[in-house]
Amino acid sequence: MHTQFKILKSSRAFTLKTIEGLTLEQLHTIPTGFNNHIAWNVAHLVVTQQLLQYALAEKDLLIPDDLIKEHRKGASVIKIFNQEEWNEVLDLLMGLPDILEEDYNAGFFKTYNKYKTSTGFVLDSLETAIMFNNYHEGLHQGIIMSLKKLV
Repeated sequence: MHTQFKILKSSRAFTLKTIEGLTLEQLHTIPTGFNNHIAWNVAHLVVTQQLLQYALAEKDLLIPDDLIKEHRKGASVIKIFNQEEWNEVLDLLMGLPDILEEDYNAGFFKTYNKYKTSTGFVLDSLETAIMFNNYHEGLHQGIIMSLKKLV
């Protein structure tokens, strides 16, 4: 699993580098043909990782409830972050992978509830959830890169 954690951390660093230098206005611009913005996608990465790995393992989530409500799959709320809120999202983006790895290595996760993803893949363990989440992060990295070209 060490490699999977390295992939997650590397992916998050790449996401951060991709959006570096963008203004809050650019981060919140929804180009024609899209239904969300870069900031939503970044927050969605934070939320999805927590839902797939902590919620399905029946553990308390490490993020605020409102972030979950506004950025989970299918959410229609398009939140506009102020600078302080955005900084908190970025802190979670970069900090949560370390906490996940520490929790995993400490044997914190004992159970896992099966979940069928929208792609039809069934997550049946924390390990499959971690691997699937890395795939999910790559999908949204591509969306973020496309959005960046248009803002």
